[in-house]
Amino acid sequence: MSRRRPFRSAARSAHGSPRPPLSALRTPADPRFWRSPVRGARFTAVLGLVLLAGLTLVTVTGLLSYAAYNPGLAPVNDKTPGRGLLGFYLFDWPTGPHWLYRLTQGLHVTVGIALVPVLLAKLWSVIPRFFALPPVRSLGHALERISLLLLVGGALFQVVTGLLNIQLDYIFPGSFYTLHFYGAWVFLAGFVTHAALKTPQALRVVRSGGVRRSAPAADGAAGAGTRTAAGRDALAAPDPLPATISRRGALALVGAGSLLLLLTSAGRSFDGPLRRLALLTPRGGTEQGPGPNAFQINKTAAAVRISPADTGERWRLTVRGPAGELRFSRAELLAMEQHEAALPIACVEGWATSDQLWRGVRLSHLAALAGFPERPPAVFVESLQRAGSFRRAALRDNQVRDDRSLLALEVNGAPLSPDHGYPARIIVPAAPGVLNTKWVETLTFGEL
Repeated sequence: MSRRRPFRSAARSAHGSPRPPLSALRTPADPRFWRSPVRGARFTAVLGLVLLAGLTLVTVTGLLSYAAYNPGLAPVNDKTPGRGLLGFYLFDWPTGPHWLYRLTQGLHVTVGIALVPVLLAKLWSVIPRFFALPPVRSLGHALERISLLLLVGGALFQVVTGLLNIQLDYIFPGSFYTLHFYGAWVFLAGFVTHAALKTPQALRVVRSGGVRRSAPAADGAAGAGTRTAAGRDALAAPDPLPATISRRGALALVGAGSLLLLLTSAGRSFDGPLRRLALLTPRGGTEQGPGPNAFQINKTAAAVRISPADTGERWRLTVRGPAGELRFSRAELLAMEQHEAALPIACVEGWATSDQLWRGVRLSHLAALAGFPERPPAVFVESLQRAGSFRRAALRDNQVRDDRSLLALEVNGAPLSPDHGYPARIIVPAAPGVLNTKWVETLTFGEL
């Protein structure tokens, strides 16, 4: 008769070792739950300093982008009428250098994309702190937690909506301009507070040695919040798993991800060999086809329901001002003195064309015909397009006065194509692409 094995109350794992009782199971609030040997104060500090520099640049160029729309000029340019004091910094956007908006918006989008791996790595490096108990230990700690909430929430919101805008996927509710503007200020509040609290600590941590060591020097260089009472690095795992990659290796991996995104996105904004590598973004490395009009666009004529009948022989440009209402055919506009300007188109999504050679009538000349021969004022531009944002836009007087500002009729020696705004479009140096109105129907000079 076979013997039965005695009953054992302790459960065993698949390997035969006793399983710990439920009371011993680790939760995210237990520091021993997080076992990656890569986490540590210096690893987090290096990422934080990179983000400090990069996000500062992204924030400044983003605010400049909003100023470039001249939102205080006319209601049609202002997508955030309730901004109040948040518009304290706005100024009259200049027309020179002609590549100004291309540079600022190109940096805004390109650097923002390249920082995504750094941002995700930084969040990963500090995620154990989100679960630490008690959630608030002091007034200073409460301020830090609130700033962290604004920082993380604002950063993720800005990154997600920004990437969707780049891809032209407007799946979020409301206007991108409004959401991104207010989201930027929420992020900025958390960013400034958190940077003031943490930057001195991060600098001391980095200066204390390389990123390979698992704990900071014993002189307290890690600063408050990164050391336990026993002097241990509070961001390092107390019970780490065996290392499979060094901290420097992990930083190199993050840097490689950022470099890959940089190489595959920068070419949509800047000329050179990177144009052919901009594969991950619209208006990037794809060929635009042959011909003088073969450069990037956002909207086709068909997409906004502009038909050949709208732009054919019956089309007339209406010019309004103190001299009354004047109407010109395309042939009459071509009979006027023609001027050329080599200007790019740069859009809020971060893409930009190379300089294209535009030819047409100066806006200042049309202002003179409208009754402003001495000092051209601002102009209100209306398009044949009947729906959509910026089918109407206002340009400042400094933009109208610039000799490079044209009602363009041709580009690169050929008539405008329908998709590039035939029969006439606005082209202004350093202006966002949406202010370079296509399919122009009416120009009203004077007070807006």
